[in-house]
Parts: sequence; structure tokens; C-alpha cells
Amino acid sequence: MIPHPATGLTDPTPTPVVTVKPLILLTPDRGVNLQVRVSAPVTGSDLPIVLFAHGFGSSLDGYAPLVDHWSSHGFVVVQATHLDSTRITLATNDPRKPQLWRYRVQDMKRILDDLGALEAAVPGLRGRVDRDRIVAVGHSFGGQTAGILVGLRVTDPQTGRAEDLSDPRIAASIQLATAGHGGAELTPFAHEHLPWLRAQDFSHITAPGLVVAGDDDDLPLSTRGPAWTTDPYTLSRGNKSLLTVFGGQHFLGGISGEKVTETTDESPDRVTLVQQVTLAYLRHITGIDHSDWTTAQTLLGAPHPLGRLESK
Repeated sequence: MIPHPATGLTDPTPTPVVTVKPLILLTPDRGVNLQVRVSAPVTGSDLPIVLFAHGFGSSLDGYAPLVDHWSSHGFVVVQATHLDSTRITLATNDPRKPQLWRYRVQDMKRILDDLGALEAAVPGLRGRVDRDRIVAVGHSFGGQTAGILVGLRVTDPQTGRAEDLSDPRIAASIQLATAGHGGAELTPFAHEHLPWLRAQDFSHITAPGLVVAGDDDDLPLSTRGPAWTTDPYTLSRGNKSLLTVFGGQHFLGGISGEKVTETTDESPDRVTLVQQVTLAYLRHITGIDHSDWTTAQTLLGAPHPLGRLESK
């Protein structure tokens, strides 16, 4: 394979992908049935699973640059439309709103419970999925969701309790441009409208993980600036890596889709960097191949125009 001219990294040869949507999981306690999308390569066996959580307001149709890249390189990617999606549009006074963060975690656990049915609903996929190799991945609000599944503790704004909602079926996580520590670092807007960010405890996360942060991601949620989004790396324990995307803002060059209006730092090279490093990490952490991850650590551990990769 020829290295990408901007990143210097390579990918394995891609394969065609089959996508099925929407698959409906009945969830009467949620108020709206859970809609799910499954994307998978048409060939291969013992395929690991990526459980992907979208950012606030998005849906199961978002993040094609990442989802297509991972699925075409050997992963079954499962996406849901969470209650905060603009496709659902909860009323301002909807009683579910303070618990949106919890409903997201419940969505993911429901998907894990029903993997057999989802697998059977995708033509040609039955018997080709490895349910013992599951990685939780999320962007922005979805990064918190992925973090909770591996041990992040969130203080419930209604009960004042921080529960362990992790799931032993999740082996590792990737958190993309997600929130950091709360407390006095939150802006008044975030404290009022995003109460699930007021108190986050990363110290219980021991599962392996990759954090991706843009060094220009200055969200109006924290007074600390872009460094806030590195907290899932700096405040957690154990086997963690951090990819810092130079010049990256909240959508890291456009990971939610091509030419979408929410992207403020459109850059195909940044998107390629995130695609290649996350794929290398997924292949590494699921035991498929370690060489691309080793190459990424070497190239991005030295001065590089697009980013820096460090581990602890």
C-alpha cells in the first residue's frame, strides 16, 4: 500500500459493505422505539463490533467518513438514533431531558442484548460476528456515552448519585472530541442546560482507550479551552493513548460528513488522519494486526504537521 501523502500512514485494502437501516428494537419504557443501523463488510468472519454513539442532535445516518471506513476494513458498526436527535425533537419540558445521558447508555446496552437479532437482520451476516470483541466509540456527547460503558462515573443531576454503569461486554473505547471534568470549569450555559456534565469522574476507567482531541476545539461549555477535551486521557488510568489533531475543532475536519454545515474546520487531511489512526487502533486493540498502530505511534510520536500521538 502507498502511504497517504499527508499522513504518511497506510490502510489495508477495503472491501464492499452492506448497510441495513432502520432496524427497530421495541423500547416501550423509552417512549420511542430504538432505531438502529448496521454496517458490515460483505466478506470475512469473526468480525469485531464497533458500538458507535453519535453527538448531540445527530442520528444513525451520521459520521459516514468514519463508519464507512471502519466497516469496509473488517468491522461491524452499529449505530442508534438517541433521544436527543433532532429527528425526535423532545419538547422543552419533556421529563426525559435530564436523563438523556442515561437513556443513551440504556440504548447501547439494549443493542448489546439484541445483537443476535440485529445480526440475523443483515443479509449474509449471521455467524460472522465476534461478540467477544466490542469497542465503544463516540463523538462529543457520544464520547461520554462510550466512556460510561467503560467506567466513567456521571453524577445523576436528579439523584446526586454516581453509579457504575459500565458494561463488561465492552473491551475498549475511542472518545472523539468529548467533554472533560465539570465543576467550576463549566460555563453557566453548560451548567444549566447540560447537567450531566457537572460532575464526571474519569478515575474508574481502566479499560484500554484512545482519546482524540482537536487543539482548536474551544467549546462554549468550559472555561479551560481546548485542553478540556483531553481530560478523558489525562484523568483516566491505565493503557490510554491521545491523538491531538492540530488545528482540529469540534468535528475534527469533518468526521460527521462531507460538506456538512456544522463543520467549522473542514479538512480532508484531518479526516483522513482520524480515519487511519482510529482504524489502526481498532485493529490493534482487537488483536487483528498491530503493525499499523506501531507505525502511527512512530510517525506521530515525532514532529508531524497534522497531529501528535502519545500513550501512557
